[in-house]
Amino acid sequence: MKIGFIGLGNMATAMIGGMLQKKMVEPQNVIGADALADARDKIKSKFNILIAENNAEVAREADVLFLAVKPIFLPQVIADIKEVINSQTLVVSIAAGRNLQFYQNEFGREDLKIIRCMPNTPALVLEGCTGVCSNDNVTAEEMEQVLALLRSFGVASVVPERLMDVVVGVSGSSPAYVFMFIEAMADEAVAEGMPRKQAYEFAAQAVLGSAKMVLETGMHPGELKDMVCSPGGTTIQAVKVLEETGLRAAVMDAMEACIEKSRNM
Repeated sequence: MKIGFIGLGNMATAMIGGMLQKKMVEPQNVIGADALADARDKIKSKFNILIAENNAEVAREADVLFLAVKPIFLPQVIADIKEVINSQTLVVSIAAGRNLQFYQNEFGREDLKIIRCMPNTPALVLEGCTGVCSNDNVTAEEMEQVLALLRSFGVASVVPERLMDVVVGVSGSSPAYVFMFIEAMADEAVAEGMPRKQAYEFAAQAVLGSAKMVLETGMHPGELKDMVCSPGGTTIQAVKVLEETGLRAAVMDAMEACIEKSRNM
């Protein structure tokens, strides 16, 4: 099986790194192309994969073809490859805001196997979260094949296409919200005298450990929160301020804006 990547930026680098580390594929069976020479040179040096001269070459060679470019570049990329791509190739796009019908319209073909997915940047540390959907041409076996590749750098789950914009809000874009929360916690720790580096370590580890508790205990986040809030203690005072300042509503409003932007791209 040969894996192709059109676009060799940070997300493609994370995905290729995960696949190679988990030995899902060997470097000689990965081929990529990118408009930027720096991106091509960087990934060649890092992974020693095959580098193609153009997008069409990648499309011809790949059994699974990842379109790892920004949405604005998709029409040009599809124009480059639509005449050469095989109907049995699994075309997997990671672009936000482009539904399955968009790809069918751009390719001008109904026989292609199209998979739409939304990974996130924690894939860089093999802790990504990816939502996936496909058109009717993709078999269950083919979907499992792609899910196995995506799970090499985190978790991946099939969702109905109507929820893909929600995936953008809850996992695709949400690392930015979490980074802001970590930064805010660290800022206050610094204001109280803690060295900056140590403040980031404490804040980030607290978020990591808390997330792991949600995933591994299966307990409701509210129940876990209550476990920290001792009667008359420090934590409940912090929770009171967060409630008064509208933390929950702010997060929900931010996600709503993110989801609407994805829907209307």
